[in-house]
Amino acid sequence: MTLEAQTVDPLAEEELSPFAFLRPELDRVENLIREQASKFDPAVEPYVAYILNTSGKRIRPALTFLSGGATGEVTDEHNKLAVVLELIHVATLVHDDIIDGAEIRRQAPTANAKWGSALSVLLGDSLFAHALMLSSQFKDQEIGEKVASFANQVCSGEIIQTQRRFDLQLSKEDYFDIIEKKTAALFAAAMELGARLNGQASETCVMLRDFGLHIGTAYQIYDDCIDLVGDEEKFGKTLRTDLNKGKLTLPILNLLGSANEKQREKLHRLLIQREPIDVSALASIADYVGSIEAAVDKGQDLVSQARHCLTILGHSDHRDALSGIADFLDVLLEGCRQ
Repeated sequence: MTLEAQTVDPLAEEELSPFAFLRPELDRVENLIREQASKFDPAVEPYVAYILNTSGKRIRPALTFLSGGATGEVTDEHNKLAVVLELIHVATLVHDDIIDGAEIRRQAPTANAKWGSALSVLLGDSLFAHALMLSSQFKDQEIGEKVASFANQVCSGEIIQTQRRFDLQLSKEDYFDIIEKKTAALFAAAMELGARLNGQASETCVMLRDFGLHIGTAYQIYDDCIDLVGDEEKFGKTLRTDLNKGKLTLPILNLLGSANEKQREKLHRLLIQREPIDVSALASIADYVGSIEAAVDKGQDLVSQARHCLTILGHSDHRDALSGIADFLDVLLEGCRQ
């Protein structure tokens, strides 16, 4: 299956979506997310509204509802959790775009491109603060504490990744630690806290948290592969930024590991000198294709581990949808093969 066949938004394409039956819940939470702009100062509201109106896939809210439905009922508390997690996610995207110098996201100019880094930093901060304020309103106080903990993991992952840019000593273990924090943490939060809101036992919450960690990590591997092999027009965001910005992703770490000394020195020199790197030129360094395929294999192994975590759940449409997400991500990863 070609990469072009895998560029659809799994939430936008109803016939392909593993959780199409959640459309009413997702539409409702979409309205709730956009309504948050009115909670800000009138002078700030237009900026927040712009950011929140560029709708994404809303994967984290979907996982929240699926976890809730697979372990009981989806309640107003799940709606609140979905809003909180999405606000945190959007805040990280605003900051990411500043760090990466990205100009396009979801086929629209980024906040950084429209208003500059100073205003965008403050917008991201405001979204974080608003999300944490909402999280303090849960009946179960520990939910708010856990949301803050997951948010801290996300920020820590972003800091460490920025700190380790152009660091040629970065190991694969370091890479996985970073992406589990910066990407997978919110997937894990949606799954674990969605079950906790229904009063589920600790074992169930932990298994579902692990499902989120595995799926979130696999999703980031997919995103890292797409940065190398994807098409900007199809994906609606700036690509080819990771390597030029010094982010050593799994495909690149695989490439460095398979290169001979001369090839490795060449790539090291390009990275250290921070010269623009034509990604297509990487095809001449060691086993470029094999490096991407090895990353795909790892992502698919994580998807398999995620499926195992679902064995703790009884049969339901929500569990089937979670399994369907794993299947869909498996296909997306397969589409990255060269």
